[in-house]
Amino acid sequence: MTNNQLAWQHLLPDHTPYQSLFDRADTLESLDFAALQPRLADSLKVFCHPHSPSPYMLVKAEETHDYLALITGAVRHLCPPIAAPRGSRYRIEHDRIDIQPAQQLDDNFAAQQACEFKAWIEAEQLFGCVRYFQERISLQPGLLHRINGGTLILTARTLLAQPLLWLRLKQIIAEGQYHWLSPDERRPLPLAIPSMPMNIRLMVVGDRESLGDLHDIEPDLRDLAVYGEFESELPLIDEEDMSRWCAYINALCTANHLPLLAADAWPSLLQLAVRYSGDQGSLPLCPQWLTHQLKHIAIYAQEAHITAQTITDAIAAQRWREGYLAERMRDEIELGQIVIETEGEVVGQINGLSVLEYPGHPVAFGEPTRISCVVHPGDGEFTDVDRKAELAGNLHAKGMMIMQAFLISELELEQQLPFSASLVFEQSYSEVDGDSASLAELCALISALSLQPINQQLAITGSVDQFGRVQPIGGVNEKIEGFFDICQRRELTGNQGVIIPAANLRHLSLNADVVEAVRAGQFHIIPVETVPEAVTLLTNMLYDDEQQPNLLGLIKERIAQFSPPERRRFPWFFR
Repeated sequence: MTNNQLAWQHLLPDHTPYQSLFDRADTLESLDFAALQPRLADSLKVFCHPHSPSPYMLVKAEETHDYLALITGAVRHLCPPIAAPRGSRYRIEHDRIDIQPAQQLDDNFAAQQACEFKAWIEAEQLFGCVRYFQERISLQPGLLHRINGGTLILTARTLLAQPLLWLRLKQIIAEGQYHWLSPDERRPLPLAIPSMPMNIRLMVVGDRESLGDLHDIEPDLRDLAVYGEFESELPLIDEEDMSRWCAYINALCTANHLPLLAADAWPSLLQLAVRYSGDQGSLPLCPQWLTHQLKHIAIYAQEAHITAQTITDAIAAQRWREGYLAERMRDEIELGQIVIETEGEVVGQINGLSVLEYPGHPVAFGEPTRISCVVHPGDGEFTDVDRKAELAGNLHAKGMMIMQAFLISELELEQQLPFSASLVFEQSYSEVDGDSASLAELCALISALSLQPINQQLAITGSVDQFGRVQPIGGVNEKIEGFFDICQRRELTGNQGVIIPAANLRHLSLNADVVEAVRAGQFHIIPVETVPEAVTLLTNMLYDDEQQPNLLGLIKERIAQFSPPERRRFPWFFR
């Protein structure tokens, strides 16, 4: 089996084992939250138990309405609905206010919900307030009164942005009493208002940074609160996992009044989902992203169900709307304003792959970048031009140092390398970072030292370690598609392709144009595991071989020619 055939098997997620499930997927209606989020569901059981160890719970999740609604639904499922009245009833008579336990569900301060969430809330909306107008006093209930005895779900940013709200809420939970405060801090309450018994459980939802900030101001909360984490992905191990995910998608469609998916649409949605998760073995569970995609796809539905053609049309339309910037960048390459060679051979020049992200632009896109290396007599210094110009970050510098360490180790020199090298990202005018170009830079360096040209019909991406192993990188789909678009504009030759780390095969989910070109043999995707594999493909010469010319041997010969053995030195009186 050739490398290209091996790559072809991984270009798209394999949906064949689940085809029978897709044929009956529209009948899957039940959504089991515990099956999708087993760890979080177990944490919720502990938190909602009558003898819970803490009235606080911290949940790592996005602070958006979709996440909060899903978590709230799971809490309501665990908490019984309000059957008997809970809370209190205030009675105001002239200059006296009395409090009694609530007798009916419609009493003024009776609890109405077992669980409620708010992505943002002001203090008056949460705590209620005292109104005093024309010598008449009235009490306005807040959210706390409506869920007395239940669970309140707030976002971390609400508490961080309003520290006084957090301090008062913490006091109420700790004391189990709600105290009325005067609306005017300069004046006391006109009447004595009895405190109200209150039993509240608080769940705080936030991302890691927000929860970290909350830990800083409340160190004890980290140790006392029950912790849960909304898992963003569902590992795809067997058909049961796919069945759960399909039921989840159906539930989202039903909740948003969208058409269900036809049997032929599930493979297309699976490809879209895998591209988002970045792993063929994981399915995304983000309700916000999935709902957004389903709503967008439903716009293009021409039938009662969403079909494969519907998803294809929706994706094509979205890429066209968002593709203006990428097209202009590729026009610059086609017009020769940005020099990228896709034919011929050049010593010390290689096509690297990068992902570009621009502020304000909704998506990142891939683009090839020309990396060059020149070698000259020197003291063995490797100059990273981008780093010296302060256009490269720390991760890029780390990759450069690892690359140099590997090559010096491979050459096994007894003396210092008599050459200096200079590497640069050509026509790069903004900051670059990351180590995904270290494999390309290493191959360019080996080419320059051995004077062996690199095939410009191939592009390459990947990072390396000090032992020459090729490691996975991010954005592999965008990188492949970026180079493919340039080659397609210039007409495919059948010899063009991309070299990627073998570990990235499970991350592939490419668009239809690339898949068809690979299937027709017009474009190639070649996985490699080691540096010798990659540099051999690029130069068409073996990396190291005792029986025939090889790259390491050529480099050592060049070093030996440049550094002849030092002549024997005689004592000064014999010179």
